[in-house]
Amino acid sequence: MNLSVLDLSIIVGYIILTIFIGYFLSTKASKNLSNYFLGGNKIPWYMLGISNASGMFDITGTMWTVTILFVYGLKSLWIPWLWPVWNQIFLMMFMAIWLRRSNVMTGAEWLKTRFGDGRGSQLSHLIVVLFAIISVIGFITYGFVGVGKFAQTFFPWDLHTSVFGLGIKSENMYAIIIMGLTTLYVVKGGMYSVVFTEVLQFVIMTIACIMVGVIAVSLVTPEQIAAAVPAGWADISFGWTLDLDWSNLIPAVNHKIDIDGYNLFSVLMMMMIFKGVLVSIAGPVPSYDMQRILSTETPKDAAKMSGIVSLVLFVPRYLMIAGLAVLALVYLAPEFNKMGNNIDFEMVLPYALNNFIPDGAKGLLLAGLIAAFMSTFAANVNAGPAYIVNDIYKKFINPNASQKKYIRMSYLSSFAVVIVGIFFGFFAESIDTVMKWLVGALFGGYTASNLLKWVWWRFNGYGYFYGMLAGLIASLVAPLVFPEVSPIYAFPFIFLFSFAASVIGSLLTKPESDEVLIKFYESVRPWGFWKPVYLKLKAQKPEAKPNNDFLKDMFNCTIGAGWQMMLPLIPIYFVIGRYTSLSWVAALFIITSIILYFTWYKKLEDYPADYKYCKKEINED
Repeated sequence: MNLSVLDLSIIVGYIILTIFIGYFLSTKASKNLSNYFLGGNKIPWYMLGISNASGMFDITGTMWTVTILFVYGLKSLWIPWLWPVWNQIFLMMFMAIWLRRSNVMTGAEWLKTRFGDGRGSQLSHLIVVLFAIISVIGFITYGFVGVGKFAQTFFPWDLHTSVFGLGIKSENMYAIIIMGLTTLYVVKGGMYSVVFTEVLQFVIMTIACIMVGVIAVSLVTPEQIAAAVPAGWADISFGWTLDLDWSNLIPAVNHKIDIDGYNLFSVLMMMMIFKGVLVSIAGPVPSYDMQRILSTETPKDAAKMSGIVSLVLFVPRYLMIAGLAVLALVYLAPEFNKMGNNIDFEMVLPYALNNFIPDGAKGLLLAGLIAAFMSTFAANVNAGPAYIVNDIYKKFINPNASQKKYIRMSYLSSFAVVIVGIFFGFFAESIDTVMKWLVGALFGGYTASNLLKWVWWRFNGYGYFYGMLAGLIASLVAPLVFPEVSPIYAFPFIFLFSFAASVIGSLLTKPESDEVLIKFYESVRPWGFWKPVYLKLKAQKPEAKPNNDFLKDMFNCTIGAGWQMMLPLIPIYFVIGRYTSLSWVAALFIITSIILYFTWYKKLEDYPADYKYCKKEINED
């Protein structure tokens, strides 16, 4: 495709601007590790929330979401529960507050507040660092596959080359170049540049999304959409099976549904809810989402930051997703039918953009989508080195180094995780393959230990180590031993294997000391099986109260999941012209917002009322 001079100028100008911002902010970031990785806990919560939303608005995920909306219609809104998408609601209601009360820099460092300084704590520290690095590399690999496919479709140059006798495809070269440019500003500016460039990127992406939605509504009528999709495509409800038949429209889509394994939709939903609740209570994986929680100024700000993510992310993002999906459905079906079963559904987004967006607007949209990739990639590149430098180099190798030395090590660590992520990207089959491994197998290995650390007082550092190790091994081995089994359906077995290792490892070793457990419970105050610890705390401080908010939190999470579900439905119903349904959804959104204002927002508190908190600075010079 030949881009106009205007389009190329917009794209190049945007990239230069983001790199400039990273370098401009580097003086603030280079003061110390807290400034570099957490922005000194001085960045406003709403900016962190917009930054977090920007980080979730990635090219790879958007390509995948356009594909599943194209194939599954409104039922596709349930499929992101695989992550689960509503883990952000659990963070908003209680989990972000629990995490932020720790006053630490990384998820690994947080473990010290739960398990103390003993051998078990050290082992747990090392295993979560290993998990964090693997997950960050996994997400970089995931991004590598998506941005390469995306860029190759739009940019006119064939970059296929050979290095040391090995052929590198054009799409991989594009991915390497875009990742390299992004790494420059992230490495130099740390969290400051990540957040401020992501806010800029979010503004650009929102403009791009509105543009796509307007173009789609102007070019496609509800009648054209109805003629292009099978019965049930526009229904969000489902039965025991999916019941979508594309035979008379694009037969190859039925083949895609069979490969995905989503025909028994009710079974899939039960699996996703089972997995989703456990994963959400376990808390976020040690990645960019957790870094933004730890970067907020107060625990209440952490909750509000998590809440604003859904609010600002879904409406503009699904304007673009719905617009591109309906354009492809109505106008590109003949092209897809010519391809037979060889359709690359992950190219639905590039096909639609290539054919329907005018010059000038195309440059802005491409800048917006490149911004989406850069923000997600930047967030991961900022998160991974925090674990390498703070939790390995500083803790075990060179604890007395200068802040400048730590910052230089952060630069090297950033480049290292990017290089390894790119390496694995060369071997990834597809976006869908990487995504399913991340949310199914890898998260399955993470869940058991991180669920138990919140809810069971007897769980200790050794249990955490053995549970995480068992889960990590199972998540890496399962796809090799059982290649025909989807990682989603392997989740329960990986979880149970890890859960057993966690419990056995804890019961065969000593519990953590009373001092560690009481201090943790007093400040964080989770609900769960903490009665023995609570009684010891009460003996010391009679005014201490237990956390009896489990039912309230679960009620709020249920209402919150419904509230969140309305947000993508609003733009989709608008684009496909279902205005009656749009009115009902908007009304439900308003009602659930009012409920949450009184049951959640008005009841937020930084710390338990009986806890006397003295603020401490993290990693001072």
